[in-house]
Amino acid sequence: MPELPEVETTRRGISPHVEGKVITNITVRNPKLRWPVPDNIKNQIVSEQIKSVQRRAKYLLLEIASGHLMIHLGMSGSLRIVDKGTPPSKHDHVDIEVENKLLRYNDPRRFGAVLWIDNLDDSSHLNHLGPEPLTDDFHADYLFTSSRKRQTSIKQHIMDNKVVVGVGNIYANESLFMAGIKPTMKASSLTHNQSELLSNSIKQVLARAIEQGGTTLKDFVGGDGKPGYFQQQLAVYGRANQPCVNCSSTLIEIKQQGRTSVYCPKCQRGR
Repeated sequence: MPELPEVETTRRGISPHVEGKVITNITVRNPKLRWPVPDNIKNQIVSEQIKSVQRRAKYLLLEIASGHLMIHLGMSGSLRIVDKGTPPSKHDHVDIEVENKLLRYNDPRRFGAVLWIDNLDDSSHLNHLGPEPLTDDFHADYLFTSSRKRQTSIKQHIMDNKVVVGVGNIYANESLFMAGIKPTMKASSLTHNQSELLSNSIKQVLARAIEQGGTTLKDFVGGDGKPGYFQQQLAVYGRANQPCVNCSSTLIEIKQQGRTSVYCPKCQRGR
């Protein structure tokens, strides 16, 4: 699933090709995504200029004068810039035409979305979300306060989009390893010092992943068609039963809420 770094990589990849450009057409081949593509989407966006391409959590927001076109990549979606006239493949569901280019939405599993939002403040998709992890709104004091009386694991806590957005499974594993915190530790047991370590680790891991263009798992590539390389730097995720990069202890894999957690029994502490 594309996570925050992959979505940010996509945003950076498509922005130079569409910002300041006028939408000349939209072709919807299959409107049956997670939420149906609105019937009147053409009337909303055609002949409008794309003022900016923004990101909130894992939503991409193409800003025009009257609102935003909101795109979510779901479990398997991608956005690519292709030349106008490029034949569509099987799962190319939506084309947004900007001059001589197409912003093409591909989604084999159709769990993503292409929606119209008049007012971001009133959007039910956005108004429940926690702070962005790479902003000043996310810090040690906030993480510590949010974890009080929480009986869930610290890994589940930081993966909760109501707490902080964009810390998916891969990046939660890596951040907890960097902070030296066992993923099964209760969130309420987190100390303020650990909150500082973990909040900083989340920022570092996500920033590094964005610099590397995201994590290439299966067939992810950014909006410019380039793959992500952060997978080459993963310390624990996908490395079960291999030696820890710090102490050479054998990494342990467990399941938490149906998701894989990998950790070092020596480097990561907590109950």
